[in-house]
Parts: sequence; structure tokens; C-alpha cells
Amino acid sequence: MAYHIRLVDYYYTSVQDQPGEAYKLLSQLAGQGINLLAFTAVPIGPTRTQMVLFPEQGAKLETLAKGAGMVLDGPYRALLVQGDDKMGALAEIHAKLMRARVNVYASTAVTDGKGCFGYLIYVRADEIDRAASALEV
Repeated sequence: MAYHIRLVDYYYTSVQDQPGEAYKLLSQLAGQGINLLAFTAVPIGPTRTQMVLFPEQGAKLETLAKGAGMVLDGPYRALLVQGDDKMGALAEIHAKLMRARVNVYASTAVTDGKGCFGYLIYVRADEIDRAASALEV
């Protein structure tokens, strides 16, 4: 497998920036059977952290959030790339997007150190279909 690309939904929620908040959220999600494809957290000020959740099943997360009083913003769409790590893999993906005149406004990539990588690509909502087409999703 070179790599596999798919469209994924993601949601934002924010929490107080203090020890244990990520644990509370992540353990609650796991306890309710919410499988995450990806997760990120970034500060959004001196006292808040924004958590970005990429659930395998968005509707299940939305139902849980309603019942738990969790405020979600979304769903939004992103591209998730998973595959074999090789020199230039990200450049190859970006070349296809560039040729389609799609602007990547944020991204995050990581390798597992054993030959595989994962890559989240954020594009504007009005460009997501063009990006998916360019990457043959």
C-alpha cells in the first residue's frame, strides 16, 4: 500500500486548560464506544484548549455530546492520509493539490517510526470536493 486517502468529519470542542481535561474527554469517549481516527489539541487563549475530534462515526459522537451537554462545532471535512512512509510522500500529495489549485490551510503529519505515516489535511469547505477529486478519493 502506498497510501490511502479518505474524507473524514471533524468537530471542535473546548475545555478549561488544566491537567486532566484531555483524559476526562478521551476516557468518556472511549467509555461510550467512540473510536477516534485522529485527535489534536491546541491552546486558544490563556485558559482554554480547543480539542479537535475525528470520530469514526460522527452521528454517534453527536448523540453522545447532546446527552452529556458537550458543545460541538461541526461537522467539518478534512482529508486523512494513511500509508507507507517514503521520502517525498507529502510532496507528492501536495503536488496533486497544487495542480488542482487547492490551498492547504493547515496540516499535521506523523510517522510511526516503523515505515507508516498519517497525515491530516485541512482545506476550505468550498475546495474540499476539488481536493478529494485531485487525490482520487
